[in-house]
Order: sequence, then C-alpha cells, then structure tokens
Amino acid sequence: MSRRGVDGREYSRPPMPDRWVTFDCYGTLIDWEGGLRSALTALWPEAGPDRLLRLHHTVEPRVQEHGELTYREVLARCLAAVSAIDGLRVPEGRDDALAESLPSWPPFPEVPGALAQLRERGWRLAMLSNTDPDLLAASVAAIGVPFDALITASEAGSYKPAPGHWERFFADTGAAPEHHVHVAASLFHDVEPAARMGLETVWINRLGESSSLPRAAELPDLGGLPEVLDQRPVGQSSSEG
Repeated sequence: MSRRGVDGREYSRPPMPDRWVTFDCYGTLIDWEGGLRSALTALWPEAGPDRLLRLHHTVEPRVQEHGELTYREVLARCLAAVSAIDGLRVPEGRDDALAESLPSWPPFPEVPGALAQLRERGWRLAMLSNTDPDLLAASVAAIGVPFDALITASEAGSYKPAPGHWERFFADTGAAPEHHVHVAASLFHDVEPAARMGLETVWINRLGESSSLPRAAELPDLGGLPEVLDQRPVGQSSSEG
C-alpha cells in the first residue's frame, strides 16, 4: 500500500484569526426601554411613562459625563433628575429602584437563539456595556449564552460614546479590527463612535429610526444576524442611508 507524501506546509499554516463580534447590551440584547418603562410605571403609576422615558434619555448622557460614577449612581441621579423635572417625588427608600429592577429586564425573544448560532458558527462574543459588573452579570445570566469577554464602564474608565470600551476590548483580547464587528442599537452610544473609529458596525434598528451614519448592515432585530455576518466579508464597510 502506497502512502501519500506529507507536505510540511499543511502543518505550518498560521491558524485562522478569531472572528469577534461585540455587542452593546441594553437596547440591543436586553429590552432596556421596556424594563425602564416598567420600573418608572411602578414608581409613578399615574405619570406618563413615555414622557418619563424621554426625560431619562435626555439626562442620562449628561450624568454619564462624570465617568467616575458607577452605573448604579448614574441611575439614581437620573431618577432624581427626572422626578425633579416632572415635579414628582421618589418614594421613601426607592432611590435605587432602577438599578434594583435592572436584573429582571428580559432579553429580546430572538437574542438567545441568535447568539447561540453565532457561537456554533465560530464567532467569539463580547459585551461592551455602560453598566456595572454585577448588573451585567445578571443580564448575561438571563440571556443564557456565554460570552468570551465582558467590558463595563469600570474597566473602560469611561462611558460610551467615549472610545474606552473598544480600546480596552482590543487591548484585552488582542482581536484584530479587520476580524471584528460591533453590533448595537444606539446611534449615540455605539454606532456613531464606532463609525468614527472606522469599525465595522451592524445597526440593530429596533425603533424604526433613520440615519446616514455608515454601517455594514442594518437589521430590525438579531434574527438574521448570523447569516449577515457569515455572508459579508469582515472588514468591508459601507454606508447605508
């Protein structure tokens, strides 16, 4: 029986680089608006939850400019600001109501399956979140799919849209930008800063917004993400208005 000759080059090829996909958590994977709306309604059943939610959206970036605050402190200050602006009183002992409710905020229905598919297809997963480590850990447990890296504001030393989360991610993992995609729903916190850094981005446009910011793809949810990432060469961006 003849034996096939062995070509040593087969065994000296460099390994394929890891493919990484990073995610924002709240609003992208976890129903941030639904959870926040429920928490605000529980505090003030008679107030308009949509108005309170808009006020929170307005004040949170300003509070987060103080990068030394924990996210628990950010949520508490936002709650105080919203109550003051709308002439409401925070119930006794409920200053931390938003942070206390956050671990119960659910993932969007399609998220666990989509993330599991990405892992099966060889993608490594990371989370870049503005929250605190213990709060993020509760949300990861609710999603039920393991992540290879978690970067919170405490590790980054800042809140998005500052670039600290991405800088810490690349430093910690050694991931190559050309083999990386960022996936997020927030234009302000994620899509715009990622575009400034020249990073490949998929916008999860859950709210039906419009934007001229450059992105590799735009999806209404994560349902089609595994196919989009596998079909599109990583490192090739486009502008889809």
